[in-house]
Formats: sequence, C-alpha cells, structure tokens
Amino acid sequence: MALTRFGVSLDEEVLKDLDEFVVENSFPNRSRAIRYLVEKSLVEKKWQCNNVVAGAIVLLYDRQKKDLTIKLKDIMHENSELILSSQHFQLNQDNCLEIVAVKGKAKKLTLLADKLTGNKGIIHGKLIMSRVE
Repeated sequence: MALTRFGVSLDEEVLKDLDEFVVENSFPNRSRAIRYLVEKSLVEKKWQCNNVVAGAIVLLYDRQKKDLTIKLKDIMHENSELILSSQHFQLNQDNCLEIVAVKGKAKKLTLLADKLTGNKGIIHGKLIMSRVE
C-alpha cells in the first residue's frame, strides 16, 4: 500500500464541517475521514456505472405478517445467482432479522433489495454495497 502525503486547502467553513464529521463518526483524524469519503464516492460511482459489487441486504421484519417469509424466500430463490448466503436471527417474539450476502451488478442488487424491502411487514430494509476489485 503506497502512502502519499500532500497538502489540501479547504475553505474555513468546509474545514469546520469536516471536523464535525470527524467527531460525529469517531474517526481518529481528518485523513481517515477524507479517505472514507473518497472511497464512498468511488463506490457510489461504481454503482452508477453498474459495475459488479458485493454487499448485504439487511431486513428487519414482523414474523407475524402472513406469508411474508414465504414471499421473501421466493424472491431469494428467483434471484439465487445474486445471493451468496443468508442468515436468519429471531430477535424476539415478533421480530426477525435477515442478512442476505449478495454479489452482482449494482442495478440488479438494487432491484433485488427493492423487491425484498417493498413487502408488507418489512419494518426496515437496507442495501449496503461495496466495490469488488
């Protein structure tokens, strides 16, 4: 890993915002925060270019909703070429957490996540993607 040092000039207001971002996200320094933001920007660019990415779809849902687990499993089976694995957790009497590891074109993963999270009974759903090198 190459390490290159260089100076960056920022407006006072931007620097203040950066310092707040560092504190809010518990970064050890500004450099780590800038690195995070650059990598995040590159990942988002890859999503827009529809490159191959990997990630996870996190679903929190009410297990009492009729047929929801069947619908989720059917959608996952229909998209099995994108799914690496899934893990199910029973959080309490009513709520389950499902984590689905995925890999594929960014647009396909986004569509899959939308299909899963759009079901009635999903309390929260989120797709997290990262570039694949």
